[in-house]
Amino acid sequence: MSLQIATVCGYLLGSIPFGLVLTKMAGLGDIRKIGSGNIGATNVLRTGNKTLALLTLIGDCGKGAAAALLFTHFVGPEQGIFAGAAAVVGHMFPLWLRFKGGKGVATTLGTLAAVNWVMGLVAALTWLVMAVIFRYSSLSALVALAVAPLAAFYIAHDTGAGWLALFLAVIVWGAHHTNIRRLIKGTEPKIGDKKKAAAQDAADTETETEMPIN
Repeated sequence: MSLQIATVCGYLLGSIPFGLVLTKMAGLGDIRKIGSGNIGATNVLRTGNKTLALLTLIGDCGKGAAAALLFTHFVGPEQGIFAGAAAVVGHMFPLWLRFKGGKGVATTLGTLAAVNWVMGLVAALTWLVMAVIFRYSSLSALVALAVAPLAAFYIAHDTGAGWLALFLAVIVWGAHHTNIRRLIKGTEPKIGDKKKAAAQDAADTETETEMPIN
């Protein structure tokens, strides 16, 4: 029963759409109607409000970390893993937004860091190195999440964290299918390329095939 409770509570916590709530509170309207339609920090940044973007990032990372840490501390590590995984699912498929949320990268990184700090650190450093070298946010996230299970299994020697990281990598990679196609075609916007990002957002909106980018 404790696993079911952890899963439900983790999902509900993860489904809080910080980007949407914060932008509405600030009078900036519905963030889903701006740019890529994403509820995450990257799209919030397109409003020009860096403070709100930072708060969104902290909120999205924090809800995954909070779910994992709270249940690990008060119930047990297995419940913490289930709560953290559910928080990511909640962010990606929130009940309140008709199951249309973000792509889960920030919430996943927060969860991984909370479950096993070594795994989380390796994932974060991998994202940073890839971002500096290639300047693709999506590619950085995909590689970081692919490396995380390896770090858990072979560096931290934490089997539970490894299976969690593998599960999250699969669902987040699946949510990035449009980004993967754009990376292959060479049309994925790089970090800081506002013109290309805006053009891609317009194309995605027009065809209605793009999922929200996190």
